[in-house]
Amino acid sequence: MSAGAAMAGTLPGLALALMAGGAAAQSPVYRVYVANESSDLVSRVAFTPAAGAVVEKEIAVGVMPGDNDGAHGLSVSPDGRHWYVTIAHGTPYGEVWKFRAGPDTLVARTRLGLFPATMGITPDGQFMLAANFNLHGDMVPSTVSVVYTPDMLEVTKVETCMMPHGSRVRPDGTRHYSACMHSEQLVEIDVATFEVTARFDVTPGLEGALAGRGGEGRHGDHGGGRACSPTWVEPGLGSRANRVVYVACNGNDEVLEVDTEAWEVSRRFPTGKGPYNLEVTQDGELLIATLKGERAVAVFDLGGGAEIGRVATSRPVTHGVVASRDGRYAFVSNESVGSVRGTLDVIDLRSLEVVATLELEHQSGGIDFWPEPSAPGGVR
Repeated sequence: MSAGAAMAGTLPGLALALMAGGAAAQSPVYRVYVANESSDLVSRVAFTPAAGAVVEKEIAVGVMPGDNDGAHGLSVSPDGRHWYVTIAHGTPYGEVWKFRAGPDTLVARTRLGLFPATMGITPDGQFMLAANFNLHGDMVPSTVSVVYTPDMLEVTKVETCMMPHGSRVRPDGTRHYSACMHSEQLVEIDVATFEVTARFDVTPGLEGALAGRGGEGRHGDHGGGRACSPTWVEPGLGSRANRVVYVACNGNDEVLEVDTEAWEVSRRFPTGKGPYNLEVTQDGELLIATLKGERAVAVFDLGGGAEIGRVATSRPVTHGVVASRDGRYAFVSNESVGSVRGTLDVIDLRSLEVVATLELEHQSGGIDFWPEPSAPGGVR
């Protein structure tokens, strides 16, 4: 065989090797931030489909040397430039801390109410609304804190209900929604005026718009002894954007789809035990529910309305969930129990299988996605 022929024979193999190397180099990297409540640490995790998940960095939060501050809720700004974490336990009030994403340096701290939990951020990033869950206070109506993020100033507190949670702003930025775990209500706030504009009763069998009832709701007066005990509200996306929201009924093992124009339950999704957090993929086609009492995640096809899969998680007390912007993966935090560390599971939303599991710190909970490297504020 001539030298030229020998070289020609090696070219296809060489080309394939170069192509494989290029594909590996271009493999997307997905990043999330996870709050570990009992460790006062925030983990920044990178997941590469070909290589798995790793902890890139751990960021310490909290100021009390003799007690746990409790890093509870976590949200990334829409442009990916900052992330926020609620410090829930407080002395007595909690705070929200603002960090620059990437270098993960502290920008500012702002005092909020009793046990601030989850946060919703307006699409322009100008306002952050944090639900003051009031876990350790008296059982009275609590508030949602409104923070102007450029200056990190709390501009007002909106009284809503007892133990508000699941704070979210719908895609057009005009309405904010939260659930009232001990008032059996879904509450709507007008983002232009920061006033409550609607209340919806989620008590099983008594669902409907409320007129004139305040934040006390039906606490202690559940229909037929059953309770929704709502823990999360997630606005619809895609074709259902700005019209419906999904409410996790932790006490009734179902998710409600509520039409916020007609103010009625349009669909019900039976779940496993204790649905807790919810996520809708960017195309609006999948609903993902963490099942806190079942050590699992349920995935629903919102077009057909059926559950298409249930995925077991790596550790119990399954908590938060967020989907990648491309809708390919779901990232799930698991608190675990006692001295056992929490974990992060990565679920492939096509195969509905866990493709990576990573041990984090203690009581992994609040979680949010950090935009891909090509997005503003991403890693370059």
